[in-house]
Amino acid sequence: MTPTNHSSLINHQGTNPHAAQPISLVALGRSLWRNRELIVQMTKREVVGRYKGSTMGLAWSFFNPVFMLTVYTFVFSVIFKSRWGIGGEESEAQFAVVLFVGMIVHGLFAEVLNRAPSLILLNVNYVKKVVFPLETLPVIAMSAALFHSFISLGVLLTAFVLFIGYLHWTVVLVPVVLLPIVILTLGFAWMLASVGVFLRDVGQTIGMTTTVMMFLSPVFYPVTALPEQFRPWIMANPLTFVIEQAREVLIWGRLPDWTGLGVYTFAATLVAWAGYAWFQKTRKGFADVL
Repeated sequence: MTPTNHSSLINHQGTNPHAAQPISLVALGRSLWRNRELIVQMTKREVVGRYKGSTMGLAWSFFNPVFMLTVYTFVFSVIFKSRWGIGGEESEAQFAVVLFVGMIVHGLFAEVLNRAPSLILLNVNYVKKVVFPLETLPVIAMSAALFHSFISLGVLLTAFVLFIGYLHWTVVLVPVVLLPIVILTLGFAWMLASVGVFLRDVGQTIGMTTTVMMFLSPVFYPVTALPEQFRPWIMANPLTFVIEQAREVLIWGRLPDWTGLGVYTFAATLVAWAGYAWFQKTRKGFADVL
């Protein structure tokens, strides 16, 4: 779909990226609702375009997580002999499903943040030539990432049924558990999308940061495996709480920590608001830099 096609989907009252923009959450909600059709269409393009021209097409969104899961499971459960302390004789299959939960949460977070610094740089035409709601670009990136995350979640649930033999009813709470990290990631994405326009090196540092965060969160090991003095540092990682809660509802069949989720969601909303406000305040300078 060309920029012209996209612009036809935008409400005739679309925003001018060179003017001062509203920064309230209400304005954000109105913008997302007004441009919902545009977001859906561009998300479809993102998802399909990722594998455009390949023989297997969207099937890669299924095989990629399966391949990475196999490699990580072999390395950590067979070579390093990592265990989750489930009790009894823990198999590689049990290790794999627990590991995969952490991979899904981290993958969602990392995919959006790694792309965020280049979102504006790769869409210069939307900045200079058309009246385009630039604030929707991180939302579109998040929507595409969520699609692939739910494909991976489908793989996980299938593996759980095959290896364990049943599903816990608490799996229906997965969207509630993931909501805080989605909100938080959007806040960071708005901020990084703006900073990436003015400081091009930020894209390189984000890639390293998300990789470090994967190893400093309980993706490959339980928090209890760490010495006491290091646990506060791991708990400070924004991924840790969500990974632990996702395992509660997916693997252990327990209800999440509702109080913790409430506090996390509130803090994530503040971060998202700050990131959105920063993006709106700085976007009028995009055209000059680009």
